[in-house]
Amino acid sequence: MRKFVRGALALAFPLVLPAALCAAPAHAGAGGPGTPGAPGPSGGTGPSGWRLVGAEPFNRHLDDAKVPWRPDGDGPSSPYDVDMYDNDGAYFETMGGPAFRTQLAAMKTYRKSFAFGTRGWLTAELAARDADGDGRPDAPPTLTSRKGVANLVEPSHQAGVVIRSTNALPAEYRVEMTLRGLDFGGQRNGSWDYPDGRINGYSPAGCKTNFPWASGGDFSRPECDWADVRTDSNGFYYMSIMDYGRVAPHNNVFIHGHRKVAMDGYNRYKYTGTGLRYCNPATKQYEPYPAGTGNGVNAIFMTDDRRYPSMPGTEYLMQSECGFAKGKAIVSTVDLKPELLPKEPYTFAIERRDGAYTMEMSGTFAHVGRATFRYTRAFVQDGEPIWHYNQKPGEYDGRFNADWTWKGPGGTLVDRDTWPAGSAYPDHFMIGDPHMNFYEGKAQVDDVRLYVPK
Repeated sequence: MRKFVRGALALAFPLVLPAALCAAPAHAGAGGPGTPGAPGPSGGTGPSGWRLVGAEPFNRHLDDAKVPWRPDGDGPSSPYDVDMYDNDGAYFETMGGPAFRTQLAAMKTYRKSFAFGTRGWLTAELAARDADGDGRPDAPPTLTSRKGVANLVEPSHQAGVVIRSTNALPAEYRVEMTLRGLDFGGQRNGSWDYPDGRINGYSPAGCKTNFPWASGGDFSRPECDWADVRTDSNGFYYMSIMDYGRVAPHNNVFIHGHRKVAMDGYNRYKYTGTGLRYCNPATKQYEPYPAGTGNGVNAIFMTDDRRYPSMPGTEYLMQSECGFAKGKAIVSTVDLKPELLPKEPYTFAIERRDGAYTMEMSGTFAHVGRATFRYTRAFVQDGEPIWHYNQKPGEYDGRFNADWTWKGPGGTLVDRDTWPAGSAYPDHFMIGDPHMNFYEGKAQVDDVRLYVPK
């Protein structure tokens, strides 16, 4: 049973709106393809129909070093305990057998959390591992601000750092952020292998694998014999809406069952397969993944169907200038040009309004130049629901409920009632890297803003 689905517990995070607010953000009046008059990254008076209730320009000094690292033992007593897909979850015992517990016992997790912004409306969540047993996290991530920009730095893939909403979001809202720097993989100057020796944004030192969390395989293998993340993927979450309260870094398997709507990068090293493709917004035609630069934005609405047979993961509904696609190859909606940052920033926004979610991306993209793209889906459209869209029990009647069954060396595990009647999933937004066994790099984030309808 999922611990966070029941109404009373799930609704225990009321939004406390800031009283002292910064000035409304500026936006360009010009829209992009298919979105006349849509807001852009700069200029103007703000999005039409929205009232600003929260803003963080990062003008005040921010330094996570002021907060100590604390051990987190996982389990029911941990404030980060969510469900069977947690770092110590029963899912991994099932898929890995006794070997999983042996591997997990060889390391400790450390976390730090602190609220910031007006009345603490934002929260930073950082996590790292201690594998050498010295009582300190190894290569920990950092979150600082300088000259009005937040710096998220993650020197090791065995860590995570995110910025989230402290409390649940309102029934209707628009949340946005400005991206001013990005170094989480993708090609640079046409190459996946960087002049400084990094590989898809990863340091070349030592082995880097998805240890100890996987959806199958031999869990007793030494750490360096697990899947190499350098030659798999790197990435970053520009904006995502999550379905549980204390959003924080966990293993990569966990994240796949907890997203409602997401705009993220999934930068596959020298990938030539058919599991990813680009939409060229100029020609409105799909292109093979190698046609892009590995800096795509995957704009995905999650639905209730299972995407993977052996691991949790909701199916993808993907809209782009090339049309609509459900499942199969992941579609990158646009291709970013990181070399233009910070001079030409990007803005990412998600809206929930009038029974629908909207994803919006503004900036200078490959093929089309400066543009804004918006994609909207109703909570239930053409029989396809957006995963866990109901913030309150009365918004949903249980029609998409199911049991998920897992079988492995540890036996059979059933996740009962993945979406029952009477459940509730308040929205929380997340920016950053939530994976504690994938992704490495740094990014610069600015101007996180929250709006409600006027």
